[in-house]
Amino acid sequence: MSVLLDVRNLETRFFTQDGIVNAVNGISFEVKEGETVGIVGESGSGKSVSMLSITRLLASPPGKITGGIALFQGRDLLQLEEKEMRKIRGGQIGTIFQDPMTSLNPVLRIETQLTEAMTSHLGMTRREAKQRAIELLEMVGIPGAKQRIRNYPHQFSGGMRQRVTIAIGLSCNPQLLIADEPTTALDVTIQAQIVELVKRLKIEIGMAVIWITHDLALLAGLAERIIVMYAGQIVEVAPLDRLYQNPRHPYTIGLLQSIPPLNAPQGSRLPSIEGLPPDLIRYPQGCPFAARCPFVVARCQEEDPNLEPVAEGHAVACWVKPTSS
Repeated sequence: MSVLLDVRNLETRFFTQDGIVNAVNGISFEVKEGETVGIVGESGSGKSVSMLSITRLLASPPGKITGGIALFQGRDLLQLEEKEMRKIRGGQIGTIFQDPMTSLNPVLRIETQLTEAMTSHLGMTRREAKQRAIELLEMVGIPGAKQRIRNYPHQFSGGMRQRVTIAIGLSCNPQLLIADEPTTALDVTIQAQIVELVKRLKIEIGMAVIWITHDLALLAGLAERIIVMYAGQIVEVAPLDRLYQNPRHPYTIGLLQSIPPLNAPQGSRLPSIEGLPPDLIRYPQGCPFAARCPFVVARCQEEDPNLEPVAEGHAVACWVKPTSS
């Protein structure tokens, strides 16, 4: 598989009254054609900001991309004129946002929101776009799509609204779909349905997927490769099976240990990662995880480790590189 997206040394800052927020700190990764990559980390780790930077949807001010490149099919997205970027965004790159009630316009019918991208990016007539929109709603499991296309967002349940946002993201047959925590606000049954839906549509359309989440368990049946982020950095990258079987960064080990086991005794407590993430305005010297790490050594307080390979396709940013056993 050839590389579809190649991000190198991406840096993003927020310039606020309190100081400069070091939101994304020199991350590099690749996404291959047809691949599903999971990006995991707690709130504030830089997952969403990284994707907003790549798609040029970052609010500016206060946000600013201060370094790096993002090559999509050989073109640097960070250097394109806004007119060119609009052709790619929504066309070749689709996005599903976390909250469908904020990503869907409450005063526009679903038909209008679905057909807009197709008339703009694909040059369809309004009749052609409407027919395609009905097909998309049927594809994502909206019953009575022909009638419901005239509804407003508030007339759909949370799960159905999220299906509509998926239909919008897929409307132009994108080569890359970015799903930014699309199941966070949904119950577990609907979560499973959305995950299965994206998996099926990925195969049908042949697209690559970046799935952003804080839930490692959710990625188990979805992603082929996982990127773990902490404090704006990538701390571990590995194929799914290898990451679950042999995590090598203390933060990844902590995340996996916090997943509830099926055979846990009633009333038992889950392990937790002690402490709090670092202040991104006053970024710490050394490893940003050092203050919370049970394996910390003196070097961790002084030097920030680079991402280094430990096996084929598996890289870790840690001086100790402990095993989970």
